[in-house]
Amino acid sequence: MLSHPTISWIESGKTITARWQSESGARPPKSVVIADDTIKADTAYRLVCEGTALLWRGDFQNARHLLEALSRRIENPGHVRKAKKVEHSITEAFHLHRQAQSQRARTLGMLLLPFDAQHFIPLRRAPDVRQACSEAYGEMDVPYVASLRELQGLIGAHEWRKKGVEIAALEERIHPHYGVYSPVRGEYVAMVASTPLPAADLAFDIGTGTGVLAAVLAKRGVKRIIATDQDARALACAKDNIARLGLKKQVEVIAADLFPPEKFGLAPLIVCNPPWIPARPSSALEGAVYDHESAMLRGFLSGLAAHLTKDGEGWLIVSDLAEHLCLRSREELLAWIAAGGLKVLERIDVKPHHPKSKDDSDPLHAARKAEVTSLWRLAVQ
Repeated sequence: MLSHPTISWIESGKTITARWQSESGARPPKSVVIADDTIKADTAYRLVCEGTALLWRGDFQNARHLLEALSRRIENPGHVRKAKKVEHSITEAFHLHRQAQSQRARTLGMLLLPFDAQHFIPLRRAPDVRQACSEAYGEMDVPYVASLRELQGLIGAHEWRKKGVEIAALEERIHPHYGVYSPVRGEYVAMVASTPLPAADLAFDIGTGTGVLAAVLAKRGVKRIIATDQDARALACAKDNIARLGLKKQVEVIAADLFPPEKFGLAPLIVCNPPWIPARPSSALEGAVYDHESAMLRGFLSGLAAHLTKDGEGWLIVSDLAEHLCLRSREELLAWIAAGGLKVLERIDVKPHHPKSKDDSDPLHAARKAEVTSLWRLAVQ
């Protein structure tokens, strides 16, 4: 059995050790002090910036207020003299943006909460978070410590899972699980729902995630869909959604690295919506957004021809945001398509309408504004 990381602190003259819980993969802070309602926000901010974590023993709602105060100080550090504005390339702006996000997450992750076994928070006015924590952490029979910021993410994910995301193409809701990318970018789902289908009684959905594209294909009349993923959370999520939608007879969800095993044969339609940005994920939770060195994209393109029937089609759904960020060129993508023994039958484009494309304060606004999402219809050469 793998041992879990632990966190230690001194309280009432004794050294106490507990399990450290972090789904983002953050390491336990080395320096921890006890904090409660008496601590001032400026003092707390100084401590967390110095790398000292605060284990909260006061009122839960006051901890929330303190986290908000810390966030405001990060966004507007009034004591820091404004640096001279430096022009950066869009690629440099992307990496600096990620670094800033990472630093912000580390700093805000320094406000910690104690949890008893079974995910109970032993603080005044603490909410019942047992279900949200169980969905992300599983059952827990020992006390542990986690950050308040991570808990807020768990609660938000739990609410998304309960409410679901309305999918117009299904006239139903998809319920994303914690750590599984939510299909809030509806333009790519709409393309899969409207692109003319090849004659296909069998389809593969590669990297199924929530199972949304497999469900759309099933609703469109494809008799059998094999949906693959290698992430345990995604597999559980897809199976849950397929069952909710009453599609278990049409859709089989299996664990696989990209393509299904040979026993499933060749498919006349293979669909893949890989992560769109070729950068290294900072944690497993970012694996649905960042595809390091375009590994999944290249793997799909290099293996597609071997899994398609003679007149079959591969549908690659991908944004060109990486091109606008100068992280990957269109020439590279076309070269990988050709190297895979594939040809382009058609490219269907749509402009996304997500809020960030209209936010000119976003450091990546120029790239987001120019972004186009495409469905590439590919066939064997």
